[in-house]
Amino acid sequence: MNLIAGRSCPLAYRYGAAALATAPTRPAETLYVVGGLYGNPFALERIQALAEAEPAPVTLCFNGDFNWFNVDDEGFRTVNQAVLRHDATLGNVEFEFASAQDAAGCGCAYPASVEQDVVERSNRIHAQLKNTARRHPDILTQLAALPLVARYQIGAIRIGVVHGDADSLAGWQFDGAELDQPAHQRQIVAAFNAAEVDIFASSHTCLPALRHFSLSDGPGVVVNNGAAGLPNFRGRRSGLLTRISRYASPHAPLYGSQLGEVRIDALPIDYDGAAWQRHFLSLWPVGSDAHSSYFGRITDGPQYVLSQAHPDSR
Repeated sequence: MNLIAGRSCPLAYRYGAAALATAPTRPAETLYVVGGLYGNPFALERIQALAEAEPAPVTLCFNGDFNWFNVDDEGFRTVNQAVLRHDATLGNVEFEFASAQDAAGCGCAYPASVEQDVVERSNRIHAQLKNTARRHPDILTQLAALPLVARYQIGAIRIGVVHGDADSLAGWQFDGAELDQPAHQRQIVAAFNAAEVDIFASSHTCLPALRHFSLSDGPGVVVNNGAAGLPNFRGRRSGLLTRISRYASPHAPLYGSQLGEVRIDALPIDYDGAAWQRHFLSLWPVGSDAHSSYFGRITDGPQYVLSQAHPDSR
């Protein structure tokens, strides 16, 4: 298989939805699914504060790409040591640390809609981060042991946590626009059946979405938290995590939904934006690849609005 760096999805990324059906089931009361932290230590600090304010114990699952901007040795160790104290699954960023070759680049498997210069910058960002990672073999050993998927149960509700989509670590089928495509509905329903879950929780596409699907035995939900460590909506500077719980949230969600006995909420992560900007610029100054690709989003948010994530939010 000939890989195109940053565009292709390596065979090793492909697990298939049925892998969720046989994954060990972990019970939870409240689950935080935290995808796309991207090395933001201020978002990490805020997530921990949100969890501590919950009325019941919280299970944190960092579902990949918790590394990205943290190319400094201290930042790399700080983020990974904190994440690895909780549940975690691999993202393409972490998966590619173990690759002896760089054929897959960043491993994002970007679709054709993403411009090539963005892809090339991402490949160079990952190469720089990978050089940092190699200086921390103890952390690489722990990361290599992480699974690709995780399975949880809250009451009667079964939850499959993935990074990309139901079939692949870097799949884009849980992107909001893809979820709305009529041609994909049958495939998504089939994935629910194969995985034997009621909820798919993902990230990877870096933009959030929440959608309901009609299954043979009741409704199913796909929820994508977008990015915990980056703004997710135009004019909003907060990250986002997915909270799934049988208890009402003590924190005001941006939007949410009910499925059986659980609430599925998108919680804003209101980290210190000014401090994050200063820290980012110390690592990625003007003219650097990450600055060119991400600083506009860090300061102003992406060209994405709440109703695109959750059509009932008008």
